[in-house]
Amino acid sequence: MTGKKNSSDILTVIGLVILTDLFVLTPGLSDTVLRNILGLPLVLFLPGYALIAALFPAKSDLDGIERTALSFGLSIAVVPLIGLGLNYTPWGIRLLPILISLSIFTFAMCGLAYIRRAKLPEADAFEVPFRKMALELKAEILDKPESGLDKTLTIILVLSILLSVATLFYVVITPKEGEHFTEFYLLGPEGMADNYPTNYTLGESGTVIVGVVNHEYRPVNYTMEVRLENQSLPLPEDMQQVTLAHNETWEKPLTLTPPVAGKDMKLDFLLFNETDKNTPYRDLHLWINVNSTAS
Repeated sequence: MTGKKNSSDILTVIGLVILTDLFVLTPGLSDTVLRNILGLPLVLFLPGYALIAALFPAKSDLDGIERTALSFGLSIAVVPLIGLGLNYTPWGIRLLPILISLSIFTFAMCGLAYIRRAKLPEADAFEVPFRKMALELKAEILDKPESGLDKTLTIILVLSILLSVATLFYVVITPKEGEHFTEFYLLGPEGMADNYPTNYTLGESGTVIVGVVNHEYRPVNYTMEVRLENQSLPLPEDMQQVTLAHNETWEKPLTLTPPVAGKDMKLDFLLFNETDKNTPYRDLHLWINVNSTAS
């Protein structure tokens, strides 16, 4: 049973993918820093490693350094190709489709690698000797007859390497806090930034899509108001006040019926934050015409 004996690295890859999926999809876990720590290998290393394992199952095909380098390189090539393929599907390039696609690809390559290794003699199949490396490291640090100073320096060196790796991960997964701002935008009824309803007949309604995106690095309570020529127009209750977490997006269609006729009237969309409810934090406007009778 060569496959079982030489599949510890494949099982490790599968376990890491499953663990990453759990941390991404499970509420509560998805907000922890471990999600980012596990997500980096899933994007940058594991797909390429699984592909290399499937393509080169024998020890003689590639050495460890070559496998590691190619694993990074092929991951960087495979992930964009998967994203490109998803772009032409109904699911698009979103978190869940990307996660599922990468997981399926990695599982498939791991399965193929297991099958190909199982067909080889045990001595020829590639394996990562985790136990052997751990025992050799233990013997090097603890069992080798060295002076107390040499052992201390060796331990310090190992701890320094581990600290460097941990620091690198922390720098990568901890984004620097950028500019604090809020996106406030209007879209036409088709969800595009054009074809805004600007010509009305009195009593006729028009629809725009209002969107808010919070980039303030904190939850914010927003208040919205719509004014026609400085006169407030009624809004649905669920649009008057909106609370958004950091990086959360809110978007809703708003149907308006201008109550008065006029030419080149200013329709203001005002967004207030919790800091100052008298001065608009963001504002947008459209110029509209409202005819008293149909032309």
